[in-house]
Amino acid sequence: MSMDGKDSRQSGRRHFLKQGAALAAMTAAGIGAAAAQGPGEDPKLRTDYVPEEQVPKDHVLRDPWSGEMMRDEEGNLVVNWTGTPQWEAYRKNARAMGSKYGTLEVDSRLYGVRSRFVTSVRRGFDGGSAFGYTGTPTAPSAAKSYFFSLMSPVEAQMGVITPSGLHFTDEHGEVPEIDPREHHLTIFGMVDRPVSLSMEELMNLPSVSRIHTLECNTDGVTGGLRNMPWATAGHAFAENSCTEWTGVLMSTLLDLVGVKKGAKWFYASAGDEYNQTWALPIWKAMDDALIAYGQNGEPLRPEQGFPLRLLNPGFQGTTSIKRLRRIKITDDLTLFHRMYQEVHPNNKITWFRLEMPPQSCILRPSGGQKLNQRGFHEIRGVAWSGGGKVVRVEVTVNGGKTWKDAVIQGPVNSKAHTRFVYPWTWNGEDAIIASRCTDERGSTQPTTSEAARIRGIDVETLKTRTIQRNNIAQPWKIDSDGRVTNAIFSI
Repeated sequence: MSMDGKDSRQSGRRHFLKQGAALAAMTAAGIGAAAAQGPGEDPKLRTDYVPEEQVPKDHVLRDPWSGEMMRDEEGNLVVNWTGTPQWEAYRKNARAMGSKYGTLEVDSRLYGVRSRFVTSVRRGFDGGSAFGYTGTPTAPSAAKSYFFSLMSPVEAQMGVITPSGLHFTDEHGEVPEIDPREHHLTIFGMVDRPVSLSMEELMNLPSVSRIHTLECNTDGVTGGLRNMPWATAGHAFAENSCTEWTGVLMSTLLDLVGVKKGAKWFYASAGDEYNQTWALPIWKAMDDALIAYGQNGEPLRPEQGFPLRLLNPGFQGTTSIKRLRRIKITDDLTLFHRMYQEVHPNNKITWFRLEMPPQSCILRPSGGQKLNQRGFHEIRGVAWSGGGKVVRVEVTVNGGKTWKDAVIQGPVNSKAHTRFVYPWTWNGEDAIIASRCTDERGSTQPTTSEAARIRGIDVETLKTRTIQRNNIAQPWKIDSDGRVTNAIFSI
């Protein structure tokens, strides 16, 4: 026998063994031989196939409307396999491929989960002691202090969109479960044609998708967490998130019902027991107010007002009523749930300050982080304004002595997060960095001394007073060891 023939047989044998090992690994992972055979084969040949009579029926998803077991387009049962004997058998077989496999505890194919190495979460907020709110806690908590809201970890945000699961939320009790089939939006008052629209009728109307921030009037307040040296960007701007909202412009609905001459206000009220109601100017309804039923490409989450909420871009978040049920058009300002006021040093009071001012924050590097090396670093952050688009962002790396323009990255949406970057070479010495933004109206974030002068108070009073809609520049201190801490009031 020639050496060529022997080498050929050995090569063929190696190929056969490699192919057999690959098939064995596929079978161990639950993929099965039939998966390698291609379409059209008998599914019973697959090692991962479970006949319908063997499917645990209590793990089959059911249609919320009819209660019937759900099936896919091919007629297969839709199953959450988590915790079933079949799922445990799959995990055991998959582990034969190595330590990286068979570790999933939950069958995530129906909706998806993030990697366990990504740990950013919302945090409970001490609203009771900080702002004097009372109400019913929404759930048991490991937090030592009472919380009524959950803060968004803005420092973990990588782009301009806040993931739905990290969007901040405020609640005044348990989130109600609302059947969208029974939910209607009624528009009445000073209109020609009062209507009561079902969700299906609303979703059949002309729609828009727009990216906007939602921000509480207490976002960025001085005092409390923002004054702590260990504060992160998420502590400083706890109730500020940016989302793609989908729904119907309120102006479309008002065209549908016909607004009578003389109307100046509209009342928006919720459909739950808390029944929050806001009185808002009619011009906002005709401008950019949105009746939203979608968020980030899917229906609103219950904590964001499912099935319907009002969104007033640029206005403080409390005006964006969740679980919206009624809109009354009127010429009289008599009904409101909350009407915030600002008391000035001369004892004068300002009412209806609803619009949020221009604001920005460096997210990287920011409080709680650390620079591990000298040299080049890209400073990154977001800027936003309730008054429109961000047109300029400036960055200081020397404690406010000089400011230089950062690069604004698109898209630049009105009343939405706008991303900015600034190239910086750190020499290893102590530094204080910060950003400030200017919106299309020409409004610019003030420094601490500028903010005190605008309010007619001294800097020390500003430091001790809780001021809503506060938009002083947020500085971060970088020590020589690279540790980043909060440096509020230093600029």
